[in-house]
Amino acid sequence: MDGLGITELSNRMELAKSTVHRLLSSLKNQGFVRQDPLSERYLLGLKLIELGSIVSQSLEIRKIANPIMSRLVQETGETSHLVVLEDGEVVYIEKIESPYTIRMYSLIGKRAPVHCTGVGKAIIAHIPESDVRKIVEQKGLKKFTENTITTIDDLFANLQEIREKGYSLDKEEHEPGIYCVAAPILNHNGESVAGLSVSGPTMRMDEEKVKFCMDRVVFYAREISKHLGFRG
Repeated sequence: MDGLGITELSNRMELAKSTVHRLLSSLKNQGFVRQDPLSERYLLGLKLIELGSIVSQSLEIRKIANPIMSRLVQETGETSHLVVLEDGEVVYIEKIESPYTIRMYSLIGKRAPVHCTGVGKAIIAHIPESDVRKIVEQKGLKKFTENTITTIDDLFANLQEIREKGYSLDKEEHEPGIYCVAAPILNHNGESVAGLSVSGPTMRMDEEKVKFCMDRVVFYAREISKHLGFRG
């Protein structure tokens, strides 16, 4: 593709050239478009390719995870979620609901913080510490309940525990009355690309139920990871 010039884009979009130039400058700075140094025409940037790769990966994980999540819900009786990390937050990309009337409310596409959700902590426990610090600098450690982690030292201590045990817990840290058990999903390079969880009301999540959920979530997260090429 030869790209498009400002005049052509202005005509197609029915916008003033100054507006198009301002929009292109912003997109160029963020890597979404690039400008050919000779023709000065604009082409798609590498950032769009990167985003396309992320979307493609998320769709692949969702397709693999869906039947496995159904089994997880059948065995535990609680709602299962699949999330990915995007811009320092987790995004819910799939869910299978609990058969119980009283259950966790959630929506596909919903965003949530990483420091106080089981799935969020499961994912960031396996990314570089410098990346975790950047997320905290950008997003902060907002307090949602009395159990929310609100200091960087406590967060890193919790992440170390998650790495050692292989699972993450959200004990009413994000929402009162909700208990979550989560585990990371790893790709062929051992990178955490998603998180799998089961969540339920504290009235049903007693010690025995939580232990059972830990076992099942870790097992099925590994199953999904194997499908993505993880051999650890």
